[in-house]
Amino acid sequence: MLKYLKNIFVLVFIVFAVWMLFIDSNSLIIHRELNDDINDLENEKAYYNNEIEKDNKAIKELSTDNGIEKLAREKYYMKKENEDIFIIEYEDSLKLKKKDE
Repeated sequence: MLKYLKNIFVLVFIVFAVWMLFIDSNSLIIHRELNDDINDLENEKAYYNNEIEKDNKAIKELSTDNGIEKLAREKYYMKKENEDIFIIEYEDSLKLKKKDE
């Protein structure tokens, strides 16, 4: 083993390999970090594409009169004239106050 370490070419190769793997600006560590960043950004891209699809579906729904009426009735509790609205809340959907004892 000592015989190989005395060879100048082996020493230069070892120094070069250490330099390229750990010290250089294009090192293996930097490449791994950049690949992790790329994967994170691709996941974000997929998430936002799904959100865009959901929003496009909502826009299509709201482009009709029935869709607008449904939104107004469900979210804003609007009603037509001479119409009564009853809001039913189930016990498990209510936030109950805890009594301090």
